Amino acid sequence: MKALSVYLTFPGNCEEALHFYKNCLDGEIHSLQRFGDSPMETADADKQRVMHAEFKAGGIAFMASDSMPDHPTQPGSIVQLSINLDDSREQEQIFNSLAEGGTVTFPLQETFWGAVFGMLIDKFGVHWMLNRNVQP
Repeated sequence: MKALSVYLTFPGNCEEALHFYKNCLDGEIHSLQRFGDSPMETADADKQRVMHAEFKAGGIAFMASDSMPDHPTQPGSIVQLSINLDDSREQEQIFNSLAEGGTVTFPLQETFWGAVFGMLIDKFGVHWMLNRNVQP
């Protein structure tokens, strides 16, 4: 069976973003390696940048890093992370936490497909969708 892995690349604030998601999603950072820990030649100013990290929170998992020092990146725009929930309070809490400092692009509301759904861009430029099926 093939699986999709989500990998987020940040412009130098990966560790800050991971701690933000840890708090918002009640998750944990399973691994974090820095450029300075690798055998690659790295400038002193870039040694603390995140080379690779793994994040997990319940059924949510993704990998992340800072961009290579000589390859800048633009955060967000082509990656969307979708979370399916079954508890309205948890959905509201996660949505509001992720929206802090970001932009709500579609407020949580009932939809034609029988769900409460919302979309936002968090303060790091990552696009999120939260979906909760409504029981009839």
